[in-house]
Amino acid sequence: MSSPPWWKGTRGEWYVIAQFGLFLLIGLGPATWPSLPPWPTWLGRVSPVLGGALMAAGGLLALAGLVHLGANLTPLPYPKDDARLVESGAYRLVRHPIYGGLILAAFGWGLWRQGWLTLACAVLLFWLFDRKAHCEEEWLQARFPAYGAYRRRVRKFIPFLY
Repeated sequence: MSSPPWWKGTRGEWYVIAQFGLFLLIGLGPATWPSLPPWPTWLGRVSPVLGGALMAAGGLLALAGLVHLGANLTPLPYPKDDARLVESGAYRLVRHPIYGGLILAAFGWGLWRQGWLTLACAVLLFWLFDRKAHCEEEWLQARFPAYGAYRRRVRKFIPFLY
């Protein structure tokens, strides 16, 4: 049996490649196309404020996740060999605060830029992180017996919502 290609790997490497591609599209890609409808006037007034608030909240959530994850941090969904289950700090609010924070920030950036394409890429990022988190949670459940109870009591990405 042959080994998977380097980009797919056995620890979820392809998720990391795909997420960085989406980060580039969200941050540097076109906000919209001329053929898409213009941003509604009322939305144009509130979207920079709402977008800024989402970016700030997302940045804080992701940063708190980074700080509390500490030495367990890896871009791959497969946990490190010496990993421990973190349930404190931001991980009391959501199981994946870094993913959730980046999702909020991506939607905030789309609103700030008033970009239909940016928002579409944020939706793709949400989908990708949802798939990546699903894979990661299977590995975490296999590694940590207590993960099932944690998973049942704590939301996935967005506190109180999802």
